[in-house]
Amino acid sequence: MKITGRHQTLPVALPATRPRGLPGYRPGRRGTRWSSLAGLFLTAAALTGLSTACDTDVRDHMCMSNEYPVAAVGSSLGGACVTNGQQPPAGYVRYPKGQVPLHVDDTWDTYWQSHTLDAHGHPAMN
Repeated sequence: MKITGRHQTLPVALPATRPRGLPGYRPGRRGTRWSSLAGLFLTAAALTGLSTACDTDVRDHMCMSNEYPVAAVGSSLGGACVTNGQQPPAGYVRYPKGQVPLHVDDTWDTYWQSHTLDAHGHPAMN
C-alpha cells in the first residue's frame, strides 16, 4: 500500500495480524472463567489482609493510644494529650466522664469547641 503525498510517495507497512514477541499469545483467546475468578479471589484476599493489618477507623484520633485528652482551663481553644497514669499539667483538667472527645470533630470535640471547663473539671457557665 502506498500513500501519495503532495510531493512524494511514501511506502507504508501494514500492521502485523498479531503482535510478535508475546510468549503464549493466541489471538482471539480470552481468559477462562476460572482464571477470572481466581484473580478476583486473590484481589479480595489482598484487600482483606490490608484492611485488617491497618486501623480501619479513618478518623483522626485526639491522642495516641497510650494518652488521654485534657482541656485548658477556661479556654475552648486549648487542649493537650497526657500519658496514661499521669496527672494533667497545671492549667489543664480532665474532661468530665462520658464527655471525652476521642476523634477530631466528633460530637464531644465539637461541643467543647464552644464550651469551657473550670479548674475543677466542671463545665463553666458561659
